[in-house]
Amino acid sequence: MTEGITVVPANEASWEDLQAVFGTRGSAPICQCQRFKLRRLESFGSFPAEERARRLREQTNSGNPRAGTTSGLVAYLDDEPVGWCAVEPRTAYEGLVRNNRVPWTDRDEDKTDGSVWAITCLFTRAGFRRRGITYALARAAVDFARERGARAVEGYPLITTAGTNVIWDELLVGSPGVFAAAGLTEVSHPTKRRLVMRIDFTNGALGSSGPA
Repeated sequence: MTEGITVVPANEASWEDLQAVFGTRGSAPICQCQRFKLRRLESFGSFPAEERARRLREQTNSGNPRAGTTSGLVAYLDDEPVGWCAVEPRTAYEGLVRNNRVPWTDRDEDKTDGSVWAITCLFTRAGFRRRGITYALARAAVDFARERGARAVEGYPLITTAGTNVIWDELLVGSPGVFAAAGLTEVSHPTKRRLVMRIDFTNGALGSSGPA
């Protein structure tokens, strides 16, 4: 792990720090990590960015270290907020459960099983990328979920190949290497470019230290 990186539950970070991670350009400040949180009958364009931000603030309980719940983690590098990871029980992501076939293709999975957690977003602040931030976040997410009673944790990474153009926003779901370093292994390959990777704590598996 890169020296100087610390990761805290998002409720222990200030709202200003979280918004500093997202920045003001690109899809992150627009999405506010609501893509997989869409409720029934909602479309992404049906509510403004301000409402998405309000929901994220409520979901994270940012700035409230005594809160009993939060929806993710914030990474710091030498006290500078630099990364975000969304990790919650899989059932918290209504859009993932309802509209996304990736987690369910070729698997007999109970969509209502709240003991399975999901890592749906790994985002590093512009200017701090390629420093191991996402690796640190993924490892911390595995520990975070296990400590809070998760039976398993899943991720849905994107496969990239040499010569294929990939925009940065596509990588927000994480890469296979990042998840493998955190101890997850492939359990299905639902599309040409997407994997489902998972770690089951009931088998005694723990996240590995992995590369920085």
